[in-house]
Amino acid sequence: MQKELLFAALARMGLMQSGDMPEVIALTGGVSSDIVRVALPGGALCVKQALPKLKVTADWQAPVERSRFELHWLQTVASILPDAVPKVLGEDAEAGMFAMQFLDPAEYPVWKEQLRDGNISPATAAEVGRRMGAIHRATAGDAKIAAMFATDHIFFPIRLEPYLSATAAKHPDCANRLQSLVRITGAAKKALVHGDISPKNILAGPRGPGFLDAECAWYGDPAFDIAFCLNHLLLKCAWRPHWQARYLECYDALANAYLASVNWESRADIECRTAHLLPGLLLGRIDGRSPVEYLSKESEREAVRRVARTLLLEPVATLAAIRHHWVTQRESVDRSPA
Repeated sequence: MQKELLFAALARMGLMQSGDMPEVIALTGGVSSDIVRVALPGGALCVKQALPKLKVTADWQAPVERSRFELHWLQTVASILPDAVPKVLGEDAEAGMFAMQFLDPAEYPVWKEQLRDGNISPATAAEVGRRMGAIHRATAGDAKIAAMFATDHIFFPIRLEPYLSATAAKHPDCANRLQSLVRITGAAKKALVHGDISPKNILAGPRGPGFLDAECAWYGDPAFDIAFCLNHLLLKCAWRPHWQARYLECYDALANAYLASVNWESRADIECRTAHLLPGLLLGRIDGRSPVEYLSKESEREAVRRVARTLLLEPVATLAAIRHHWVTQRESVDRSPA
């Protein structure tokens, strides 16, 4: 992010005065945007600018207008759960940037880092599920929100294609099933979806978990959000197998809290769509355009593939059944001779 463009945008937002020369520090963790911390006299803030090409090995392009929809998602959720998002401080459409509150990592640790280091709290997971459900419940069936987030042209190329369609090309025997998930997910227009609810985008703050990085915001199938997050809890089991039981407690807590909040449709219906989608996302994080970076051993990746492929070809209808299959499959691998 060029300082001249950044400072000009901050000035247009009314957040920076003539003569200010703030320190600018690039923040890490994302592949789709440039994010910086700007230390102004009145305090620090973050500025974010979407990139046209994501910072991954594959040639993954995405419309930069997604930044505007992320801003709208943050503002919408702030009206529902103010503690669940950082405060938006300004927008500069000319530069494609917006500014938001900087949340100090000492007070707002990243949930992924807690899970990585053994600070594994089912209470945090349950609150993530409750807050996710509250956002979906508050926006379900809202025609105004649906019109504001009619972003199929963004969601398909940045979520469904790289995670499901691209994976289908590498697994021909699962291709029909994966393409069916694209069609079913894309057709379910029910509530406001974040699109990237993973532990790396959740802060375990003092007033409960907060959500970041809503660049994929879309009015569509809420099953995508719950499946996307549960997917990461299963992947953590492959990453840190000695903590699998604790990760699975979080899986149960998040799933149960979320499903308890569902009132816009049958709980059985959304659970079934989630259970069908979850193995597709599992396989997508191994063989899609954005493979999960922390499973570096082929044996780890193959173990996930085995579970995902079985559940794609022999789908189940409940999240408990997904969990059971994950455990039994991994136990059978552990018992097999070296």
